[in-house]
Amino acid sequence: MRERPKPGVLSGLSHMALAVWALLIILPLLWTFLASFKNNTEIFGDPLQLPGELRLDAWGRAWDTAHIGRYMLNTVIVVFFGTAGTMVFGSMAAYVLARFSFAGNRLIYYYFVAGLAFPVFLALGPLFFVVRQVGLLNSHVGLVLVYIAYSLPFTVFFLAAFFRTLPEAVAEAAMIDGASHTRTFLQIMVPMARPGLVSITIFNVLGQWNQYLLPLVLLAGDPDTWVLTQGIARISTLAGYEADWPALFARCPSRSCR
Repeated sequence: MRERPKPGVLSGLSHMALAVWALLIILPLLWTFLASFKNNTEIFGDPLQLPGELRLDAWGRAWDTAHIGRYMLNTVIVVFFGTAGTMVFGSMAAYVLARFSFAGNRLIYYYFVAGLAFPVFLALGPLFFVVRQVGLLNSHVGLVLVYIAYSLPFTVFFLAAFFRTLPEAVAEAAMIDGASHTRTFLQIMVPMARPGLVSITIFNVLGQWNQYLLPLVLLAGDPDTWVLTQGIARISTLAGYEADWPALFARCPSRSCR
């Protein structure tokens, strides 16, 4: 057996940079989590001090008084269906554009790619009137459809490049064995593209979970439909000079509080 090559200097530096980056991400989250079990005196004391005792009352106040449970549930529902729809439609469109040649193939592909250069800020006004016209304003269905539309360009762009790298011989062998295009896609190509699908799913989940502008415009009229980013922004505004820091840290264990 061949010996594995020893890692070079560049590889070592890259691993060191990744380790530093991971610490920069994990340590603030860990500190926020531990601060939710402290009282105000401990929070403003030694920042590295551990909680004197396990206090869970801040989590109860954050969950009940601030309606974090409702916002969290709304966010999970919207992100789940938004990501699922994006991956279903995006993977199918990317597969067809990457593996089949037909009139208008490049035009459709470039149409999706052009969506990457279109910032969401430019469409907020027209998008509001379109969603209101179809009767989906202040509803999770309307927000899910908009999430899918804005996540498709990057999904198709990413997966189309990934599907092009898959071996053509495997698909041809499946077709010779009598597999239809649908069966070839679902049972042959999708399992082979699993690394790309997992990667783009993570990107979509993070992007939709941390989205603030679209829910602010499309769900502004009904607080019961608000997602987590809207809820935390409202909590920060209404808190004013309130000094309930443990409950604030209990509300913010994720990147939604940034």
